[in-house]
Amino acid sequence: MSEFLPASLLPHIARDLDVSVGAAGQTVTVTAAAAALSALLISVVLPRADRRRVMIGLTALAVVSNVVVALAPNLGLLLCARVLLGIALGGFWAMATAMTAHLVPADRVGRALTVVNSGVALATIAAIPLGALLAETWGWRGVFLLGAAIGVAALLVQALTLPHVTPTAGNGLRALGSTLRRGIVIAGLFAVLLVFSGHFGAYTYIREAVEDLSAIAPEGFALMLLVFGIANVLGTALSGPLADRALRVAVILFPALAGMGMLIMLLAGRSSIGLFVAAAVWGFGFGGVPTSTLSWGARAEPDRLEQIGGLIVTVCCIAIAAGGVAGGLLVDSVAPTAPLAAGGLAAIAGGALLARAGGPRRAARR
Repeated sequence: MSEFLPASLLPHIARDLDVSVGAAGQTVTVTAAAAALSALLISVVLPRADRRRVMIGLTALAVVSNVVVALAPNLGLLLCARVLLGIALGGFWAMATAMTAHLVPADRVGRALTVVNSGVALATIAAIPLGALLAETWGWRGVFLLGAAIGVAALLVQALTLPHVTPTAGNGLRALGSTLRRGIVIAGLFAVLLVFSGHFGAYTYIREAVEDLSAIAPEGFALMLLVFGIANVLGTALSGPLADRALRVAVILFPALAGMGMLIMLLAGRSSIGLFVAAAVWGFGFGGVPTSTLSWGARAEPDRLEQIGGLIVTVCCIAIAAGGVAGGLLVDSVAPTAPLAAGGLAAIAGGALLARAGGPRRAARR
């Protein structure tokens, strides 16, 4: 939730710190950049640490970040605090797949990841409206203190429930390099880049596209986003069981549905029904992408779970940035609806490539 809070609080932050909205928006940029580096390097920097302690420590770092943000007297300190959040998020998600795999049997990893990713889906939906609502009464600093309080609750639950997990011997820079030398991994990561950059390239500019296609009122647009969010949660819930039973179907189905939703919006978005159908298909499809993608990584590299998890998270962070840049160029130079076409085709192509990237490793390497 903390990652997405600035989206609804930027005007408040900018006004209070006496900076431009664009400058305040860098709170999102530095978080994503730090998350990408943290996801890639966390297993290299901490190759032997008890994973229980690492996960709890990263959650504590997120709590500290929110407290510092809430107290920051200037933009510089606020950006430093958001870097801490990025380190916490990237490291946490890089290890989430490996940690989850330690908690459940191998044939239930997909369903377990669904539980984990459902938290992301719900927090993503809640963060923006919750931030906008509470900022009017509590102020933006109070909203971040709420984020810190929720983090403390999560920290206590982790301390009470997470088991001690000793990392495998094959951690460190050599293990990361070994993972990257596999052709299946390179192909899979490129597929992930296509799917996520396609989605975020289109979703970042969805308002511009919708306004160009139709005369929908602001209330209607908000309702459309709610439909997207509900469908996203449903897609997340169904992705795990499908990934456990038919992984290749899952990795092509959910990106394809996301891409089809973008194309439906482009082709039928001039009608209200078309817009809402497109939002539902798109949201449902992308809701299943994170779980199916992480399940593919766990199946492809079962003895390099931390490395493949970190690489996938890093590529996702890069894709978010790349999608935003590419979408902006298309909006400015082609048309407001151009990101829908490019994003839809990229998502479908990425899903097809991921399905062709292969299955599990035949033998584990130590």
